[in-house]
Amino acid sequence: MSRGGRHAYAALSVLAAGALVLTGCSKGGSDTGNNDKKNEENAKRQQSSIKFGDAAASQGPAAEVKGAKAGGTMEVLQRDSFAHLDPGQIYVSDEMALSQLIHRGLTGYKATGDDGKSHEVVGDLATDSGTTTDGGKTWKYTLKDGIKFADGTPITSKDVRQTFERLFAPFINQGPSYIQQWLADSTDYRKLLKDGPYKGKHLPDSIMETPDDKTIVFHFKTAHPDLPYALAMSGYSVVSAKSDTKEKYDKKPMTSGPYKIQSFKSGKSMVLVKNTNWDPKTDPIRHQYVDQFDIQFNQQYEQSTKALLADTGADQTGVSFSNAVDAGNLSKVLADPKLKSRIVSGYQPYVGQMNINMSKPELKDINVRKAIAYALPVTPFVRAYGGTDAMEVAGGLLSPTVSGYDAAFDPYGKKKKPAGDPAKAKELLKKAGKLNMKLTFAYINTPEGQQYSTAMAAGLKKAGFNVQRQEIPAESYYDQVSKVDNSYDIFHTAWGADWPSASTVLPPLYDGRLIADGSQNYSQVNDSHVNSEIDRINKITDPVKSAAEWEKLDKYLLTKVVNEVPTAYYKQTQIAGSKVGGLVYDDVIGGLDPRRLFIK
Repeated sequence: MSRGGRHAYAALSVLAAGALVLTGCSKGGSDTGNNDKKNEENAKRQQSSIKFGDAAASQGPAAEVKGAKAGGTMEVLQRDSFAHLDPGQIYVSDEMALSQLIHRGLTGYKATGDDGKSHEVVGDLATDSGTTTDGGKTWKYTLKDGIKFADGTPITSKDVRQTFERLFAPFINQGPSYIQQWLADSTDYRKLLKDGPYKGKHLPDSIMETPDDKTIVFHFKTAHPDLPYALAMSGYSVVSAKSDTKEKYDKKPMTSGPYKIQSFKSGKSMVLVKNTNWDPKTDPIRHQYVDQFDIQFNQQYEQSTKALLADTGADQTGVSFSNAVDAGNLSKVLADPKLKSRIVSGYQPYVGQMNINMSKPELKDINVRKAIAYALPVTPFVRAYGGTDAMEVAGGLLSPTVSGYDAAFDPYGKKKKPAGDPAKAKELLKKAGKLNMKLTFAYINTPEGQQYSTAMAAGLKKAGFNVQRQEIPAESYYDQVSKVDNSYDIFHTAWGADWPSASTVLPPLYDGRLIADGSQNYSQVNDSHVNSEIDRINKITDPVKSAAEWEKLDKYLLTKVVNEVPTAYYKQTQIAGSKVGGLVYDDVIGGLDPRRLFIK
C-alpha cells in the first residue's frame, strides 16, 4: 500500500495518446513553484501508448544494465508488511513491487531504454504478447521452453488453467477481476465456476482451451483488445497447480521469478534469495544481480529516509521498494545536488479520494454528502506527505496522466480553497437537518495518517459534524475498508489505472454490480445511470471518444452522485544508499524498479 494507494501498473492513457491535449496541472492552491514544465511533460509522457511486442521482442535475456555487477546482499526498508503473496490476491502497490521479483505472467512490461520512460508489452512466460485474428475475441498464447517454478517443476498450460480457474473461487477476493468478467461476459462472474477448480469442475473449451502443455486459448463473447495489458498485471501471474494450497498459498506461494522466498515473518522481515531454476534466457524483463534481499518491515518514511541519508553500514546498500522520502526531508533532499545520483522521482498515476460510504443510512441524503465534500480540507493531506513536492490538489477522479483529464474541473472548489469551505458546508448540513451528525472517520495508522486525519477531522467539525476518528493497521487497511459490512462513514484510498485506459479507473471503483467483500467499489455506490454508462462506454472502440465519455462520467459522479471527494494527484521521490546501482524511476511500476538493482 504505497501511501495507501492501490495500483497495478501505471495510469497511462487510452491508446490514441495525445489526441486529447493535456492542458497542464493545476497549481492547487499551495504551490511552491515545483508544479512546473517537468511535471507536465512527465504526465504527458505517461499518456503515450505502449505497443505489443512480437516474438523477437519477447526473447530473453533482458538487456544488461550499464555497470551492473553480480553479488551481495541488499537491505530493503519497508513501512508495510505484505498482506498477500498469492498472485490472485495482489492488488496493492507494495505487493506488486515485490511481485516484480518473485512472480511471472503470460505477458509483462519490458523497459526499452535505461531511463524507465519507454516500454512495450512482451511475452513473459509466453512466446509473444498474444495473437488474435478476430479483433480480440480469441487470443492464443504459447508457452516458452525452459520455464520452471522455483521447485524445478516445468510450467505448463495446466498451471495457467489453474491460475485463472481458481480466481472464481470465493476466497480470492482482493485481486483484479477484469479477465474473470470477460470470460463470464458478466460482472457477476463467480457463477461461471463458483468453486473454482477445487471440486473437479473446469471452464469449458468454448471459454478457455489448453489442448496441449504449451497452448492456451482464451475465448470471449465480446472483443477485448486490451488482454495483453491485463495479463501483465501481478494479479494474473502464474500459480502452480501442483502446489496450490488455496488460502494457505497466500503466505507461501510457489514462485517463478528470479527470486524465491527463503523466510517470511509477517510484520517483521522477509528474505529473498536467488531462484536457481529461473533461466534468464527465457526472461526479457528481469535481472538477478543481487544475491539476497533482506526486507525489514515497520520502517516508517521518516525512519527509512534518515537511515538512507546517513548512508552507513548496511544502509549504504539499502533501498525501499515503496517508501517515499518523508515529508520533513523531501524539500531538502530534492535541493541537495550531492544526492542527485541517489534519488529517483516521478509523477505517479494515483488519485487520492475520500470515500463516502453510501451504504450508511445517514449518508443517503445528498446534502449531507455535499456538506462533507465542501467541508473536507485537503491541505492537511498534501502537507502530511511533503506538500507540493509530493502531490498537488485534485479536482476530478482522473489523473493528469490519463487522456480526458480536465484541469479546470473542480466541483468542490478544492483548488481555490484547499482548506475547505466550512460555512457552505454548514448551510447544507442545516438544510438536511443534520447538524452535529456523527461521522466515523477511519484512517491508516501511520504517522502521515495520524497527521492528516486529525486536521481533516477538525475541518469537518467546523462545519458541524461530530467526527470520531478510528485507526486501522496499515498492513490490513485495504482488507478492512473493502468489507461490505464495515463501520466506517468516510475513509481515504487512492487508485491508479491498471493499463492504458480510463476504463480501468471508473468501472472497478464505481460499478454498483461489483459491490462485494474485497471489491474496489469502496464507497459502495450503486447508481443505475453510472452502471449503464459503464456498459455503454466500454463498447466504444474509438479511444478518443471513450476518453471524452469517461470524463463526462467523472463529472456526473462528483456533481450528481457525490460519493467521493478527490484529494490529490501523487508524485514520488525515493532514495537509496550510495552503493546501490541501477537506480531508475519506472513509469509503469510507478516507483523504483527493483528488477535492475545491483550493488556497486
